[in-house]
Amino acid sequence: MSENQQSPMVKAATVISTLGPVGFLPKAPGTWGSAVAVIVSPFLFYPFTLPVRIAILVLLFIFGALASTQAEKSLGTKDPGCVIIDEVLGQWVTFTPFVIMTGWQFITGFILFRIFDILKPWPVRQSENWLKSGWGIMIDDAIAGIYAAICLWLIRMI
Repeated sequence: MSENQQSPMVKAATVISTLGPVGFLPKAPGTWGSAVAVIVSPFLFYPFTLPVRIAILVLLFIFGALASTQAEKSLGTKDPGCVIIDEVLGQWVTFTPFVIMTGWQFITGFILFRIFDILKPWPVRQSENWLKSGWGIMIDDAIAGIYAAICLWLIRMI
């Protein structure tokens, strides 16, 4: 199906999964997606209570997985690089446990998440295959975010 023949739902899923044009920026789309997540976090995620943040993460996981699955189909490739909604999930998982964060902690969380997302230590890489399609796209970044959150917590203790 050509781009002009795609339904509005398919187009919307692609826009959501790529964060609009951000997923198509040159070089390192995952890093761009993480940067967007960090920039909007103080406004769209961080101000909320822990239960609300967890609800946001659950909804982001579900809708991100559905949108990513549709984007895989419409783009005709498994886990396309331009699909970066998973970076938002992973980055926000990194920030979830903290009540107060400073600018350097947001930057440190960004760097830690990118390290774990790129290196994919056990079980991050393996988790991509635990679930199918967009669900697999989302789960590995959630686990990378957990690793980053633990490391950020340890750094904050120093």
